[in-house]
This record gives sequence, structure tokens and C-alpha cells, in this order.
Amino acid sequence: MAIKLSQNLKQTQTLLMTPQLQQAIKMLTLTHMEMANVIAHEMTENPLLEERGAEDFVNKAEDPNITSLEREVREADPDNLIEKPLMTNQNDNFDWQNYLNADESGKLASGSFERKSINDFPNYENMVSKGKTLAEHLEWQLRMDHLNEEEWRIANFIIGNINDDGYLAMPFDELLEELEADEGDALHVLDKIQNLDPIGCGARNLTDCLLAQATILEDRSPLMEKIIKNHLEDIKLKDFSKIVKETGNSLEEVNNAIEGLNQFNPKPGRLISPADIQYVVPDVYIVEVSGEFVVAVNEEGVPRLKISNMYKDLLKQEVGGAEVKDYVQDKLRSAVWLIKSIEKRQKTIYRVAEAIVKHQQGFFKKGVEYLRPLTLKKIADEIGVHESTVSRVTTNKYMHTPLGVFELKYFFMSGVGGTSGEEVSSEVLKVKIKNLIELESPNRPLSDQKVADLLGREGIKVARRTIAKYRESLGILSSSKRKIK
Repeated sequence: MAIKLSQNLKQTQTLLMTPQLQQAIKMLTLTHMEMANVIAHEMTENPLLEERGAEDFVNKAEDPNITSLEREVREADPDNLIEKPLMTNQNDNFDWQNYLNADESGKLASGSFERKSINDFPNYENMVSKGKTLAEHLEWQLRMDHLNEEEWRIANFIIGNINDDGYLAMPFDELLEELEADEGDALHVLDKIQNLDPIGCGARNLTDCLLAQATILEDRSPLMEKIIKNHLEDIKLKDFSKIVKETGNSLEEVNNAIEGLNQFNPKPGRLISPADIQYVVPDVYIVEVSGEFVVAVNEEGVPRLKISNMYKDLLKQEVGGAEVKDYVQDKLRSAVWLIKSIEKRQKTIYRVAEAIVKHQQGFFKKGVEYLRPLTLKKIADEIGVHESTVSRVTTNKYMHTPLGVFELKYFFMSGVGGTSGEEVSSEVLKVKIKNLIELESPNRPLSDQKVADLLGREGIKVARRTIAKYRESLGILSSSKRKIK
């Protein structure tokens, strides 16, 4: 069998993910704190990166030796800077010598947005000492008791299987099987644990948890304990008449017992377990100035970078041979890409935030009920970027406003039809549904259809099933379960 060899020419177009583009995309997805950490890491790894000092910001506009390009960049507003595309099919033939000669003014220094005084922003003191875990807290208390070796073995295993809410993370039968211990001994130790502080930890279910808290009351209530054992579902359904009938107590006594029950903690472990605290550092601040809302990008903790003059001189003098020059050029390229990526990130966040403020003026002036429907595509088209870029910029990025701190994603939501032709945002619809249900009569709760009819009178045309969907997302029961019987 003969093998035929041939040559064919084929012209294709491909999109290359250059290192510049990859780094720029990565910077867009980082939170403010993550970006600060990346910059700190790069500054330790790349000797060409330095933080700009006060002397780097001296105005050199009158210097006769300044180039027109330097003056143009220095005087340009951040929004008017011309961005070169990060994607290219050409080789990276960057003229480093020309860059070194032209960049004496710090053209590529990161942080082109005006810095605000630290007094202009809220003071966030995110310094919290690490507390004990729930397991450590329970073990510490057990050391005050005189447990034998077997009891300690059982106690350690049980405590190790208690989740952050304070409940056993596995069925008691499986726990016994794993322990290979006597059931009576295990129950004895479990009872000790449930009576430690916080009361109810180690409970198998909600009933056990609430009973443990009810039994330590100074003035124990048999009615309350009976309700916990038999009528938790009836409380959820607000079927108080059934509780009255089956317990033989008056409605007033039942209500008093339920009121006391409401003081219990259904997740006692949360009183001790240090939750995974996520400190939010806003990427953007919205400040009202003379009735106008001004956008300021947060650059606190983000050093303004520049290229080290010492290494610039090293390249110009061609000291150290080809190997040293290649090393310095590689680090120089990496430094330039990082500075450009930071600049692009900050500028894109600024433009997205500015567009959000433009479209959500009602929210900033009057509150949540005036949020308007807004899509990522609309903002992307407006500022001239891809929709995926806006998605990256708004994920895990926060905006500090006069009304509080909100994730940028919060301002993007779908809308429902209004009879006047203008859609209403889903968040506004949720607020209206919640307000209507809060004002309803407990004996005659509003049905989903009735809520839809009432909203229709306000010019919001919405189907009953849509009301049901948003009601369920708010954690509100149906009208039949909200009715007090």
C-alpha cells in the first residue's frame, strides 16, 4: 500500500489568549483584597516593580524635555485613554529600548484614578481575634467532669461529629455502630454533652434540641414540653386550635408557651462556632456631592507601581551580558503587563459602576423600591465591552452607597411587565409582595391571586404563578398555612 504525501496551504483565523489577556481576565475576577495580595506577591517576586513615592507625582509639565506622548498621557482623563487590544496574532516585538526612553514620567504607573483621603471613606477595622471552636468549648467544659477513659473516648467521638449548628452530623445508630460502645454509656455521655453550654448541642433533631433547653428552665412548663414533643408542625402551620384541643389548655396558655418557646435557639452551636467571616472591602464608593452621585474607585491598599529606575539603567547600559539582559527584559515584560492589567481592571470597574449609577438613580435617591430592571448586556453595549467582561467585573465586587453595601450583581435583575409598558424589577416585586403580606389580616391571609390583583391596581401586571415563585423565594408560606386557626 503506497503512502501519498502532499502539502496544502490553508488560511484560518484564530483567537489567541495572549499572556496579557489571561492576566487581565484574572485581575478582573479578583476581589479588592485578593488583588492587593497578588500585587504584594508580584512585588516580592519581581525586582523591577516598585511603589511610587511622592516624588514620582511632581508635575513635570513645564519640563522642556518632556515628550508629547508623556504630556498627553499625564493630562488625559482615565475615561479617555485609548486602549490597545490585548488580543493579537502578531509576535511580541515590543521595543523595550523605546519604552525605557519614553517612560521617564511614569506613564505605565498603576492607579490612574484620583486617590481619596482615608477620612473620606468608612473606617473598617477588620481585626478580630480567633475564638474557640465549638468542639474546643465543649471539651473544655467536660474536663471539669470526672470522666473515665471509656467515657472520654465516647465523648470525643460524639463531639467530633457535632456540626456548626450543634446537631449530630450522623444518625445515633450509626454513631453507636462506629463507636462499638454500649448504648446506655453513649446515651449517658450524650446527655452530659447536651447539658453543657450552649444547651442543646449534640441533639439528634430539633425536638431534642428544644427539649434540652426547656428542661433546664427554672420554672419548667409541662405544656411547653408537650408542645415541643407533639406540636412543632402545628406551630409551623399556625394551627393553634388543634394544640388547644389536644392539650386541653386555653388559647392564652398555649400562646404564652409558644412565646416562651420562641426565645429558644434552634441552632445553639452558632453561639460558639466562629462562622467563616468574609470581610467585604468595597471596590467602589458612591458619594453624593451637591445632589449628584459621584463614583470613586477604592485604591486603598493597592500600591501604585512603577518600573525600577535602577533596572532601566541596567538595560540602557547593557551591563552583565546577554543572560542578565534576557532576565531583566522578561521581568520588565511581566511588570508592564501587571501594571496594564491593574489599570484595565480599575478603569473597567469605574465605567461599570458609573453606568450602574446612571441607570439606577431612583434607587440611590429613594431606595430599593425604585430599582429598575437592568441586564449585563445593556451595560456591556453601553461601555463597549463584552458581556462576559461585565459579568466578571460584577462578581464578588461590592459598592458602598449611602444606603449600604451591595454587590454589583445586585443591580442586575430581570423585570416583569407593567401595564404602563415599563417593566418592574424582580427585587421591587419581592418588596411589594412582602409588604402586602405583612399588612394582611392573620385570619384572612391574601392568596397569590389576590396579591396579583392588588399589584395589578398599581400598574404591575403579573401572573399568580409568578407571585407564588417570588413568595417561596422569600420563605413565605402559602395563604392556607399562614392562616391562624
